[in-house]
Amino acid sequence: MPSFDIVSKVNPMEIENAVNQARKELASRFDFKGSRAEIALEKNEIRLTAEDAFKVRTLNEMVIGRLAKRGISLKNVEQCEPDVSPLGHARQLLKIKQGIESNVAKQISGFIRDGKFKVTAQIQGDEVRVSGKSRDELQ
Repeated sequence: MPSFDIVSKVNPMEIENAVNQARKELASRFDFKGSRAEIALEKNEIRLTAEDAFKVRTLNEMVIGRLAKRGISLKNVEQCEPDVSPLGHARQLLKIKQGIESNVAKQISGFIRDGKFKVTAQIQGDEVRVSGKSRDELQ
């Protein structure tokens, strides 16, 4: 029984390469000389830290630009609002979405069911598997 999977995942190596390129640009930029700015990569998060909100916004533009140049879809990047402390320090969190959320997976399987196709859709964790009796039905 032929099948295919509907998946939305981002290559973690491309994210790491984009963050490393942004760090190199940060080290060479004149407007960041002598300031405490940092780009930290954790499992599925990129943490931007700087002395003020303007510099965090600039860091955000640098990282987003590098992610786009590396071919990472920006729909998979959720940008949280920058947090500014009373002392003026600012930080921002960029979350990388991996997989399909459950409500989106339910919508996809609902569209397939409503389409009167001779296929079945199963939600398996963060992906949707579509299977049918022949390859022609899946196309």
